[in-house]
Amino acid sequence: MLSFSLWAFLPPVYAVLTAAGLWTVYFVAVNDGRIAPLGSKYRRRNGSFYPPYISIAGNFPPASCIFSEIMNLAAFVGFIIAVLRYVQLRHKMDKQWLNVGSLVAFSIACFGMTLVGNVQLYSGEMIHNFGTFLTFGLGTLFCWVQSYITVRVNLKNEGRKAGILRFLLSGCITVCMIPHIALMAQGFHMQAAQLQWAVAMFFLAFFGTFAIEFRHNRFSIVCTDNSGGPGSYAETLSEVSRHQPDQL
Repeated sequence: MLSFSLWAFLPPVYAVLTAAGLWTVYFVAVNDGRIAPLGSKYRRRNGSFYPPYISIAGNFPPASCIFSEIMNLAAFVGFIIAVLRYVQLRHKMDKQWLNVGSLVAFSIACFGMTLVGNVQLYSGEMIHNFGTFLTFGLGTLFCWVQSYITVRVNLKNEGRKAGILRFLLSGCITVCMIPHIALMAQGFHMQAAQLQWAVAMFFLAFFGTFAIEFRHNRFSIVCTDNSGGPGSYAETLSEVSRHQPDQL
């Protein structure tokens, strides 16, 4: 019998496949001559390359088709991971509002991801930028709250080590985000784009760390037969809640 849950593979697989999808979008856009390669000297003249922002890489077909699919799947699976994390902590926290608030914040961030993926930057700039704000803004808040929760709950006495790692990743996200905004406002688009890609990779790395706690839990959906009446159904739910607190 395995000493860890197979659910531990979900966060790192999610992080790796999402990163692979985003870099696929980047390479397709570079190959099609839509964006300048990262690290090159960017100059926008007479219809030449655009700066390699993630949103611009995913703005033109065929890269836009891949980008939409990647962002939709990333939002869906990311939401599932956030729900599983909420269920994992539901019976272990004294401040449930932190757990609930964290889930709500990231749920809205996932909605922002769908806006980013489905509304291209040059087709609906206001909606796309709003989605970007939700994704990065609430995503960053989620990371900081989860870092605090990790240390606070201290699951299996691993909270301090995992918490330090998550605080470092949250700090990297924030440190990259602030100069990214400043550089973009001042027109240093290549440097701003590089920081944006770094932020995205740090986000995915943060999600990959949930494998640390997920390896201790097995999540399942409980289906019950309601033919025994309300009393029997309530008794079944009570039994499940008592013996399987970490099930979904």
